[in-house]
Amino acid sequence: MEALLINCVEKSLNQFTLNNAIFLCERLRAEFPSEVNLQLLARCYLTNNQAYSAYHVLRGSKMAQSRYLFALSCFKMNLLSEAEAVLLPTEACEEVPNGAAGHYLLGLIYRCNDRREKAVEYFRKALSIDPLFWAAYEELCILGAAEEANIMFGEEATCRLQELYLVHESSHLQTASDDQFLDLDGTFQLEGMNLTRMKHVQGHDLKDAHQSHHEEAVLDESVTPVISDCPSNVPFCHTPSPVPPDLSGIAPLPSCRNVQLKSNIQRGEGSAKSIIDVSQRKFIEDKSMKVPRRFTSDFRLRRSARIAARKNATASTCTLNPLSFHSSTDDKGQNEHIKEGKWLQTPGDASSDYTAVISSTSSFANDRSFQKNLSMKPSGSITDSSSIVSGITDTLDLMRHIGEGYRLLCMYRCQEALNVYQKLPQKHYNTAWILSQVGKAYFELVDYLNAGHVFGLAHQISPYALEGMDKYSTVLYHLKEDMKLSYLAQELIAVDRLAPESWCAVGNCYSLQKDHETALKIFLRAVKLNSRFAYAHTLCGHEYAALEDYENGEKCYQSALRVDVRHYNAWYGLGMIYFRKENFEFAEHHFQQALQLNPHSSVIMCYLGNTLHAQKKSNEAFQMLEKAIITDKRNPLPMYYKADMLLSLGIFDKALEVLEELKEYAPCESSIHALMGKVYKECKIYDKAMLHFGIALDLKPFASDAIIIKACMQTLLAQDQLESNFN
Repeated sequence: MEALLINCVEKSLNQFTLNNAIFLCERLRAEFPSEVNLQLLARCYLTNNQAYSAYHVLRGSKMAQSRYLFALSCFKMNLLSEAEAVLLPTEACEEVPNGAAGHYLLGLIYRCNDRREKAVEYFRKALSIDPLFWAAYEELCILGAAEEANIMFGEEATCRLQELYLVHESSHLQTASDDQFLDLDGTFQLEGMNLTRMKHVQGHDLKDAHQSHHEEAVLDESVTPVISDCPSNVPFCHTPSPVPPDLSGIAPLPSCRNVQLKSNIQRGEGSAKSIIDVSQRKFIEDKSMKVPRRFTSDFRLRRSARIAARKNATASTCTLNPLSFHSSTDDKGQNEHIKEGKWLQTPGDASSDYTAVISSTSSFANDRSFQKNLSMKPSGSITDSSSIVSGITDTLDLMRHIGEGYRLLCMYRCQEALNVYQKLPQKHYNTAWILSQVGKAYFELVDYLNAGHVFGLAHQISPYALEGMDKYSTVLYHLKEDMKLSYLAQELIAVDRLAPESWCAVGNCYSLQKDHETALKIFLRAVKLNSRFAYAHTLCGHEYAALEDYENGEKCYQSALRVDVRHYNAWYGLGMIYFRKENFEFAEHHFQQALQLNPHSSVIMCYLGNTLHAQKKSNEAFQMLEKAIITDKRNPLPMYYKADMLLSLGIFDKALEVLEELKEYAPCESSIHALMGKVYKECKIYDKAMLHFGIALDLKPFASDAIIIKACMQTLLAQDQLESNFN
């Protein structure tokens, strides 16, 4: 019963029928209250996002795997100190439980507690244990502590992987198939072949079974020798095939308890077993109907083997009401109850309308076809050591390539990251994750057209993936693509209403419509859904700044920095707030911090140059603006600020030259024409000044800018009238 329930729970988990898995596992836990079954129940709860239930059932457990699951549930409940205390080594267990995953979880806990050095230490330990632990490498890149990918996935990683997979000659790698599942400790196992579960049925010590289940790596031993070591009288729970559809109306047969089989075997009633194969069962209501011999299990053996098996086998009868097992003793496969595999109705049996009679001529050990299935390695298994070494080399080459691109992107060396990603094979480049990273690189380069195109391809390839969709919505915001942005927001909400990326898209949609109050409410909802999502905090700060609520905006930016100290957007936002409050020293400090994190951002250079100019540091300001122009010639902002600075210094000719050049880049920008009007006004060329002020108004500027332009025009008219009267 235990093996059957475990098999059903694992199958339900693999098929993601989580409610069914929880129900069956609760029955399993009630009937067999072992530590291993408790861990399986916790897995079911955690898979179904029921962290509180997992926390409740695991509380007080001291075993390593249970400690890891308990810490994981604490982390999901934001009980960070309790999770840390459970994961740290103790006298009873000198190691962090669950290997690389345990070290990675500890790193996440320390990162949430703003203990960066400890977080980096445990992320590095996770990678040293498992060189293919990509999530740990991602965290190191985000924290800015990752070395070059050639080092992280280099010779040391190769040696570690070879040590893991080539330590025994019988070890083999397995690819995913329908009959496999991946346990929490990263080892592969086969459904229905969990020998430690059968040890429970035979009465083995639960602690020994737990240790053998969680401490012995299945990758270090072949399936064949394990099965051959198993005694022939061990009852084996084989997963039956589905019942044919036309037999759905027939009542199912009650299952046989392994314990009763064991007791009969121990009493010396025989060692022969019948293997129930549902695909070969034939439910026959008409007693006169014969079953062809080719459908019986006897037909799979040669005649000589069948005769030899029958001579050696003894009849074994297990009186399990209402199911009876019978072993054939004569050459024709008949006895006093059955004829050639028929289903016969047993008189006097009131509990069932049918009795199952399974005819078998060989024992469990002599059934060649079944023994072949057990000894045969899973599909996709690799036994050749040279193939394993080649696979490790190819995998690490791919990891180095992708890892270097990701590291460069986290360092905001976006053009270099693009060059690395574009060298990937086409089959890897045209995946949603890679395309989203390429889109982020274009986004950081302020190339919104290419970013929008690449993000659109990623969304088209995988419409249900949320990776990078928050940045995609911001790209559409800058491109003023209100229809696309609205459609994207509706799609993301339909995919996952509980994802912060979805609500960031909705907030950007309202922000584009100048409804900043509603946008702020939406962004705050994203923060509530995931308080560790730094970009949502930053977007809240932007909306507060737009509403001129600088105090709350400053708090939002600081919250983003508490989540991610390398989030340069928050440093930039704080610099903008201090600049608007005319606290230029603080503004310079925060712009410098943002530029240190992202040294290739021409936008940050512009505002830093403007801040330096406000502090009367004209030479440094000009140098910074020239650097910004060289960094990104497509960005018109540094040229605009350079012209404005020249205007303030009274260098009108050079200011007009810069503005004429700038007008070629952005002819429909109202602020450029407004600034040209100011320059012509200072040069006392009133007709051209009036012309450019009028063009600026026709281009529909912001309301605040329109008021300033109208005031300049009125001043210009007043001066023109005054001069005409004077003349």
